[in-house]
Amino acid sequence: MAGHSQFKNIMHRKGRQDAQKSKLFGKLAREITVAAKLGTPDPAMNPRLRAAMVAARQENMPKDNIERAIKKAIGGESENYDEIRYEGYGPGGVAIIVEALTDNRNRTASDVRAALTKAGGNLGETNSVSFLFDRRGEVIYRREVSDVEGMFEAALEAGADDVESGDAEHVVTCAPDDLTAVRDALEKKFGPSESARLAWRPKSAIAVEGDAAQALFKLLETLEDSDDVQNVYANFEVSDDVMARLSA
Repeated sequence: MAGHSQFKNIMHRKGRQDAQKSKLFGKLAREITVAAKLGTPDPAMNPRLRAAMVAARQENMPKDNIERAIKKAIGGESENYDEIRYEGYGPGGVAIIVEALTDNRNRTASDVRAALTKAGGNLGETNSVSFLFDRRGEVIYRREVSDVEGMFEAALEAGADDVESGDAEHVVTCAPDDLTAVRDALEKKFGPSESARLAWRPKSAIAVEGDAAQALFKLLETLEDSDDVQNVYANFEVSDDVMARLSA
Protein backbone atom coordinates (compact mmCIF):
# COMPACT_ATOMS: atom_id res chain seq x y z
CA MET A 1 0.00 0.00 0.00
CA ALA A 2 2.96 2.28 0.53
CA GLY A 3 3.57 2.34 -3.20
CA HIS A 4 -0.07 3.07 -3.98
CA SER A 5 -0.11 5.94 -1.49
CA GLN A 6 3.06 7.41 -2.97
CA PHE A 7 1.54 7.31 -6.43
CA LYS A 8 -1.61 9.07 -5.19
CA ASN A 9 0.50 11.73 -3.49
CA ILE A 10 2.41 12.45 -6.68
CA MET A 11 -0.77 12.66 -8.76
CA HIS A 12 -2.21 15.05 -6.19
CA ARG A 13 0.85 17.28 -6.41
CA LYS A 14 0.45 17.40 -10.17
CA GLY A 15 -3.13 18.55 -9.76
CA ARG A 16 -4.56 15.57 -11.61
CA GLN A 17 -7.41 15.18 -9.14
CA ASP A 18 -9.15 18.28 -10.46
CA ALA A 19 -8.38 17.49 -14.08
CA GLN A 20 -9.85 13.98 -13.75
CA LYS A 21 -12.92 14.88 -11.69
CA SER A 22 -15.50 13.76 -14.25
CA LYS A 23 -13.70 10.45 -14.77
CA LEU A 24 -13.52 9.93 -11.02
CA PHE A 25 -17.23 10.66 -10.67
CA GLY A 26 -17.93 8.05 -13.31
CA LYS A 27 -16.02 5.41 -11.39
CA LEU A 28 -17.67 6.34 -8.11
CA ALA A 29 -21.12 6.20 -9.75
CA ARG A 30 -20.34 2.76 -11.16
CA GLU A 31 -19.38 1.45 -7.73
CA ILE A 32 -22.53 2.94 -6.18
CA THR A 33 -24.73 1.35 -8.84
CA VAL A 34 -23.10 -2.07 -8.49
CA ALA A 35 -23.28 -1.93 -4.69
CA ALA A 36 -26.97 -0.98 -4.79
CA LYS A 37 -27.73 -3.66 -7.36
CA LEU A 38 -25.98 -6.46 -5.48
CA GLY A 39 -27.57 -5.57 -2.15
CA THR A 40 -30.30 -3.29 -0.89
CA PRO A 41 -30.51 0.37 -2.01
CA ASP A 42 -30.65 1.34 1.68
CA PRO A 43 -27.10 2.34 2.73
CA ALA A 44 -27.93 1.64 6.38
CA MET A 45 -28.39 -2.03 5.46
CA ASN A 46 -25.76 -2.23 2.74
CA PRO A 47 -22.15 -1.68 3.97
CA ARG A 48 -20.69 -1.62 0.48
CA LEU A 49 -23.17 0.99 -0.74
CA ARG A 50 -22.63 3.04 2.39
CA ALA A 51 -18.86 3.03 1.85
CA ALA A 52 -19.29 3.95 -1.81
CA MET A 53 -21.52 6.89 -0.93
CA VAL A 54 -19.09 8.12 1.71
CA ALA A 55 -16.26 7.97 -0.84
CA ALA A 56 -18.38 9.93 -3.32
CA ARG A 57 -19.21 12.63 -0.79
CA GLN A 58 -15.55 12.95 0.18
CA GLU A 59 -14.82 13.75 -3.47
CA ASN A 60 -17.63 16.34 -3.51
CA MET A 61 -19.69 14.32 -5.96
CA PRO A 62 -23.07 16.08 -6.38
CA LYS A 63 -25.97 14.55 -4.46
CA ASP A 64 -27.98 14.28 -7.69
CA ASN A 65 -25.27 12.09 -9.23
CA ILE A 66 -25.31 9.76 -6.23
CA GLU A 67 -29.11 9.46 -6.26
CA ARG A 68 -29.11 8.90 -10.03
CA ALA A 69 -26.62 6.03 -9.68
CA ILE A 70 -28.81 4.33 -7.06
CA LYS A 71 -31.97 4.81 -9.13
CA LYS A 72 -30.28 3.16 -12.11
CA ALA A 73 -29.76 0.06 -10.01
CA ILE A 74 -33.29 0.08 -8.61
CA GLY A 75 -34.85 0.60 -12.02
CA GLY A 76 -32.77 -2.06 -13.70
CA GLU A 77 -31.42 0.51 -16.16
CA SER A 78 -27.76 -0.09 -15.37
CA GLU A 79 -25.36 -2.22 -17.33
CA ASN A 80 -24.33 -5.58 -15.92
CA TYR A 81 -20.83 -5.12 -14.53
CA ASP A 82 -18.44 -7.94 -13.70
CA GLU A 83 -15.88 -7.58 -10.93
CA ILE A 84 -12.52 -8.80 -12.20
CA ARG A 85 -9.02 -8.85 -10.75
CA TYR A 86 -5.99 -8.74 -13.04
CA GLU A 87 -2.47 -9.52 -11.86
CA GLY A 88 0.92 -8.98 -13.46
CA TYR A 89 4.33 -7.39 -13.31
CA GLY A 90 5.43 -3.92 -14.29
CA PRO A 91 8.80 -2.16 -14.71
CA GLY A 92 11.45 -3.10 -12.17
CA GLY A 93 9.71 -6.38 -11.38
CA VAL A 94 6.98 -4.58 -9.42
CA ALA A 95 3.91 -6.74 -8.76
CA ILE A 96 0.61 -5.10 -9.74
CA ILE A 97 -3.01 -5.92 -8.92
CA VAL A 98 -5.79 -4.23 -10.89
CA GLU A 99 -9.41 -4.35 -9.76
CA ALA A 100 -12.00 -3.55 -12.40
CA LEU A 101 -15.76 -3.23 -12.89
CA THR A 102 -16.50 -3.89 -16.54
CA ASP A 103 -19.34 -4.60 -18.92
CA ASN A 104 -16.88 -6.01 -21.46
CA ARG A 105 -14.29 -8.47 -20.15
CA ASN A 106 -12.44 -8.73 -23.46
CA ARG A 107 -12.01 -4.98 -23.76
CA THR A 108 -10.74 -4.54 -20.23
CA ALA A 109 -8.36 -7.50 -20.38
CA SER A 110 -6.98 -6.19 -23.67
CA ASP A 111 -6.48 -2.69 -22.26
CA VAL A 112 -4.72 -3.92 -19.12
CA ARG A 113 -2.52 -6.33 -21.09
CA ALA A 114 -1.59 -3.61 -23.59
CA ALA A 115 -0.66 -1.14 -20.82
CA LEU A 116 1.54 -3.69 -19.04
CA THR A 117 3.21 -4.85 -22.25
CA LYS A 118 3.94 -1.30 -23.43
CA ALA A 119 5.61 -0.61 -20.07
CA GLY A 120 7.81 -3.67 -20.38
CA GLY A 121 5.74 -5.79 -18.03
CA ASN A 122 3.32 -8.65 -18.53
CA LEU A 123 -0.14 -9.81 -17.53
CA GLY A 124 -0.10 -12.98 -15.46
CA GLU A 125 -2.62 -15.59 -14.42
CA THR A 126 -4.98 -15.18 -11.46
CA ASN A 127 -3.05 -15.52 -8.18
CA SER A 128 0.28 -15.02 -9.97
CA VAL A 129 1.18 -12.05 -7.72
CA SER A 130 -1.56 -11.88 -5.07
CA PHE A 131 0.53 -14.10 -2.80
CA LEU A 132 2.86 -11.08 -2.45
CA PHE A 133 0.01 -9.09 -0.85
CA ASP A 134 -2.28 -9.44 2.16
CA ARG A 135 -6.00 -8.88 1.83
CA ARG A 136 -6.90 -6.46 4.62
CA GLY A 137 -9.73 -4.25 5.76
CA GLU A 138 -8.69 -0.61 5.60
CA VAL A 139 -10.36 2.46 7.13
CA ILE A 140 -8.83 5.88 6.41
CA TYR A 141 -9.33 9.10 8.35
CA ARG A 142 -7.86 12.53 7.84
CA ARG A 143 -5.04 13.32 10.21
CA GLU A 144 -6.87 16.18 11.92
CA VAL A 145 -9.73 14.07 13.32
CA SER A 146 -7.52 12.72 16.13
CA ASP A 147 -4.02 12.63 17.53
CA VAL A 148 -1.99 9.46 17.02
CA GLU A 149 -2.61 8.04 20.47
CA GLY A 150 -6.35 8.71 20.34
CA MET A 151 -6.75 7.00 16.97
CA PHE A 152 -4.60 4.05 18.03
CA GLU A 153 -6.60 3.45 21.20
CA ALA A 154 -9.94 3.81 19.41
CA ALA A 155 -8.85 1.47 16.61
CA LEU A 156 -7.70 -1.27 18.96
CA GLU A 157 -10.88 -0.96 20.99
CA ALA A 158 -12.86 -1.32 17.76
CA GLY A 159 -11.06 -4.57 16.93
CA ALA A 160 -8.46 -3.32 14.45
CA ASP A 161 -4.96 -4.80 14.21
CA ASP A 162 -2.87 -1.72 13.52
CA VAL A 163 -2.80 1.99 12.71
CA GLU A 164 -0.36 3.85 10.46
CA SER A 165 -0.48 7.59 11.13
CA GLY A 166 1.21 9.99 8.72
CA ASP A 167 1.14 13.73 8.09
CA ALA A 168 -2.10 13.56 6.09
CA GLU A 169 -4.05 10.55 7.30
CA HIS A 170 -4.57 7.66 9.70
CA VAL A 171 -4.79 4.24 8.04
CA VAL A 172 -6.48 1.65 10.24
CA THR A 173 -6.10 -1.99 9.21
CA CYS A 174 -8.00 -5.06 10.30
CA ALA A 175 -8.98 -8.58 9.25
CA PRO A 176 -11.35 -8.58 6.25
CA ASP A 177 -14.21 -10.05 8.28
CA ASP A 178 -13.85 -7.30 10.89
CA LEU A 179 -14.07 -4.36 8.47
CA THR A 180 -17.74 -3.54 9.01
CA ALA A 181 -17.50 -3.70 12.82
CA VAL A 182 -14.31 -1.62 12.93
CA ARG A 183 -15.67 0.97 10.52
CA ASP A 184 -18.94 1.33 12.44
CA ALA A 185 -17.18 1.66 15.80
CA LEU A 186 -14.81 4.33 14.49
CA GLU A 187 -17.63 6.24 12.80
CA LYS A 188 -19.46 6.49 16.13
CA LYS A 189 -16.39 8.18 17.60
CA PHE A 190 -14.95 10.19 14.69
CA GLY A 191 -17.75 10.44 12.12
CA PRO A 192 -17.62 9.19 8.50
CA SER A 193 -14.24 7.96 7.28
CA GLU A 194 -12.46 9.01 4.12
CA SER A 195 -12.85 5.45 2.89
CA ALA A 196 -13.55 1.97 4.21
CA ARG A 197 -12.79 -0.96 1.96
CA LEU A 198 -10.96 -4.20 1.41
CA ALA A 199 -7.51 -3.51 0.02
CA TRP A 200 -4.41 -5.37 -1.11
CA ARG A 201 -1.40 -4.44 1.02
CA PRO A 202 2.08 -5.57 -0.11
CA LYS A 203 3.99 -7.82 2.27
CA SER A 204 7.22 -6.13 1.18
CA ALA A 205 8.17 -3.36 -1.25
CA ILE A 206 10.60 -3.19 -4.16
CA ALA A 207 12.66 -0.02 -4.48
CA VAL A 208 12.44 1.59 -7.93
CA GLU A 209 14.31 4.57 -9.33
CA GLY A 210 15.47 6.17 -12.55
CA ASP A 211 13.91 4.96 -15.80
CA ALA A 212 12.10 2.13 -14.05
CA ALA A 213 10.34 4.59 -11.74
CA GLN A 214 9.36 6.83 -14.65
CA ALA A 215 7.98 3.88 -16.62
CA LEU A 216 6.16 2.48 -13.59
CA PHE A 217 4.38 5.73 -12.78
CA LYS A 218 3.39 6.20 -16.42
CA LEU A 219 1.92 2.67 -16.34
CA LEU A 220 0.01 3.32 -13.10
CA GLU A 221 -1.30 6.56 -14.56
CA THR A 222 -2.52 4.74 -17.67
CA LEU A 223 -4.25 2.06 -15.61
CA GLU A 224 -5.87 4.62 -13.29
CA ASP A 225 -7.17 6.52 -16.32
CA SER A 226 -9.11 3.50 -17.59
CA ASP A 227 -12.85 3.88 -17.08
CA ASP A 228 -13.08 0.19 -16.13
CA VAL A 229 -10.34 0.23 -13.50
CA GLN A 230 -11.45 0.94 -9.93
CA ASN A 231 -8.27 0.28 -7.92
CA VAL A 232 -4.59 -0.35 -8.61
CA TYR A 233 -2.14 -1.77 -6.08
CA ALA A 234 1.63 -2.21 -6.47
CA ASN A 235 4.45 -3.34 -4.17
CA PHE A 236 6.98 -0.57 -4.76
CA GLU A 237 8.61 2.25 -2.88
CA VAL A 238 10.50 5.30 -4.08
CA SER A 239 12.85 7.64 -2.28
CA ASP A 240 11.96 11.24 -1.46
CA ASP A 241 14.37 12.39 -4.20
CA VAL A 242 12.62 10.25 -6.79
CA MET A 243 9.20 11.46 -5.62
CA ALA A 244 10.35 15.06 -5.96
CA ARG A 245 11.53 14.47 -9.54
CA LEU A 246 8.35 12.63 -10.53
CA SER A 247 6.19 15.35 -8.99
CA ALA A 248 7.96 18.11 -10.90
